Amino acid sequence: MIKRQNDENKDIIVIGAGVVGLSTAIAIQEKGGYRVTIVAETFPTDPKTIRYTSHWAGAHHISSAYAMSEMDKEAFEIMWRDSEPGGPAEGCFFRHNSTQYRSDGVDPTAWLGHMPGFRSVSNTELVPGTTQGWTFTTFTVYPPVYLNWLLGRFLANRGNIVRAHLQHISQAMDGGISGLPQKPDGIVACVGLGARFLGGIEDKEVYPVRGQTVVLKAPWVKYGRTVIHKDGSHFYMMPRVTGDVRAFSEGTMEEADEVLVGGVRVVDNWFPVPRGEDRDYLLEGGLALCPELAPPGIRAERTPTIDDLRPLIVEEGCGLRPGRKNGIRLGMEWLDIGSQTKIPVVYNYGHCGMGFQSSWGTASVALNLLKEALAGENPGKAKEYEIWPADYTGRRDYIC
Repeated sequence: MIKRQNDENKDIIVIGAGVVGLSTAIAIQEKGGYRVTIVAETFPTDPKTIRYTSHWAGAHHISSAYAMSEMDKEAFEIMWRDSEPGGPAEGCFFRHNSTQYRSDGVDPTAWLGHMPGFRSVSNTELVPGTTQGWTFTTFTVYPPVYLNWLLGRFLANRGNIVRAHLQHISQAMDGGISGLPQKPDGIVACVGLGARFLGGIEDKEVYPVRGQTVVLKAPWVKYGRTVIHKDGSHFYMMPRVTGDVRAFSEGTMEEADEVLVGGVRVVDNWFPVPRGEDRDYLLEGGLALCPELAPPGIRAERTPTIDDLRPLIVEEGCGLRPGRKNGIRLGMEWLDIGSQTKIPVVYNYGHCGMGFQSSWGTASVALNLLKEALAGENPGKAKEYEIWPADYTGRRDYIC
């Protein structure tokens, strides 16, 4: 049980410790006036598991939907600042040039135009099978390090964590779990795919989007590429820093030493481990997108094949993105905890493949929803944050 030392502070429980839960907890905590506790079954310090998607992310920052552009932009600005040389989380990031190629006729300027150095590429710069391309500067995140940096930041600011498996959201409200506030003032549910099963939420619009990645030891590749084909298929590759520190004349710095290749997207598939056929699919697509993935010595002698990439594999990953039929749920409702008492519950889940790139943006929205509820605005009334424009007629789930 948490003893209140300052009645002016509100006790808030955040459910979930993925990148969305951690970012949201920190945003609430650092606003001031709140004591925040994170309750989760899995934390970044745990071994990788299919039950914790954030560990398996790429993760690069490349927006893919206009409706999310403002939240993605807010997250980019915060993470860009954190990734600055000498910044608080410099070692979690790798800044680099990235190029997006397309053959689907879509112009991403509306949601990528704010990226540093954004420009279209000439026809001579296109990769085979594409008709348009844009290049810009972005960054990749190394999830195991970044997630633990977020957790450390939260704990250093006197945050509290509780490891527990919740069967129903009411268990976070009624004081029945050791370490949680007995009478919380608000709940924020950042439960990802768990929203489908957690009692009291049981959102059947949530579904898994299975992904698979291959990580290659290719320190000669310092840039990223994505390709989106007319048939909807896509591949991406990105360099990542994993802690390989090398010496230079001006001092020491971290260099990208691995390249992650992805592009598997299977809706409503729960298969929890990498498949061999998907590995070959990724290697073929990655090599077509970036022949430079193959060792320079081989490329100097002949055209490389995927067999030349197999010795470079250092890890294969499989994760279940938390998709949602109508996109991210950002909203608030009041739940009854007995004795004619209601508390606000804010929902922030369903990010699919956008968790890292929109994390701070959706955290900001969740914080505002919480503030409005605790300030007594529209007491007892639910509120939903509408991501999509009123005149939008396209699909509302993110193609992640």
